Amino acid sequence: MAGCALVFHTASPLIVRDVEDPVSDLVEPATRGTRNVLEAANRTPSVRRVVLTSSIVAVYGDAADLEDLGADRFDERHWNSTSNERHQPYSYSKRLAEQMAWEMAGDQDRWDLVVVNPGLVLGPGLSPHTKAEGVLIMLDFGNGYYTFGAPELEFAIVDVRDVAEGHLRARLMSGASGRHILVSESRSVIEIAEVLRGHFGDGFPFPRHTVSRAVALMLAPRRGIPQAVAKRNLGYPLRFSNRRAREALGMRFRPAAESVVEHFQQLLDDGLVRS
Repeated sequence: MAGCALVFHTASPLIVRDVEDPVSDLVEPATRGTRNVLEAANRTPSVRRVVLTSSIVAVYGDAADLEDLGADRFDERHWNSTSNERHQPYSYSKRLAEQMAWEMAGDQDRWDLVVVNPGLVLGPGLSPHTKAEGVLIMLDFGNGYYTFGAPELEFAIVDVRDVAEGHLRARLMSGASGRHILVSESRSVIEIAEVLRGHFGDGFPFPRHTVSRAVALMLAPRRGIPQAVAKRNLGYPLRFSNRRAREALGMRFRPAAESVVEHFQQLLDDGLVRS
């Protein structure tokens, strides 16, 4: 960091499926990594701004939280208060890391902290060699994961190129401050399938119908999804306000359908999905 005025901290383990040890696999790397970066910033006189990649899961834990809040959408005022080491541990790790960052930022006055909170990141990537959750979710549509039908589940989507632009705008906007939710729009599993079928045709096992909540709950454990997580996300709307990102950062988000199509096309081009 020596001589640098700006620091981006983007790295944190993103493991949602088959987590073996939530503390050592997620919580400790997320929090220790954040502390290490910010302590280095504290030791580096040239640093004036830190841009932190957090996540919408630092804002909420489960879609059901929205109903519990009595709100129609999540925004930057909300914090995930329902995740823990056993329930949604990745979300828990992101909340702890971001809260730590705000605490450390408040303990000094040389550098300021700007946070971006992306949703599910889709769109064309730089490499086929990744286990990113967005890649795994799109692979599910091409490999028959939804053979029995689509669960009534929604994803809050943002394009990877918009996430990159959001980071740059967080750096360039002198008045940027606080948190910024980066979400284009929410789409259900069946809506994503309809977009894919409309563009790529019927040569893939895209689901054609939504299964009942009871069936989805029954299938959840077979797919590595804990019942407690399924119960608090199936059938609940997932809505976010991106107003602050649009107004404070000047963001204009790509439609989710564009991100979905280009992401799946890349999986085809890379040979990760076959018709």
